[in-house]
Amino acid sequence: MQCPKSDSETAKIVFSSIEVDRCTGCWGLWFDLMEAEQLKSVPGSEAIDTGDAKEGRFWDAERLINCPVCPNTPMVRMADNRQPHIHYESCPECFGIFFDAGEFRDYKKETLLDSLKHLVAGKRP
Repeated sequence: MQCPKSDSETAKIVFSSIEVDRCTGCWGLWFDLMEAEQLKSVPGSEAIDTGDAKEGRFWDAERLINCPVCPNTPMVRMADNRQPHIHYESCPECFGIFFDAGEFRDYKKETLLDSLKHLVAGKRP
């Protein structure tokens, strides 16, 4: 598969029997439907995110991308509802998501402060 951001090839990475694609250029990660959510709860799975977060922030500025699975389908920029500082791209057809380098590690380490902010936000009228 070709990376939606850097146009480099991706390599298959398997962790806990879940296969994801990691870009060999920008080190971003492609997750098919529900794979990121499944891996979030698996201890040690942050090890698949080997890219530099600084490089990930550079690639995060690249916003107009197409899904690598669904030809010619623009991806939608999203923010994680529990950690709104994390932005990723999602395909409206296959529901795959793309995290830039470092974002999956951040996604995995939801802090107590993140949880409290989410709880408080949920109680607002």
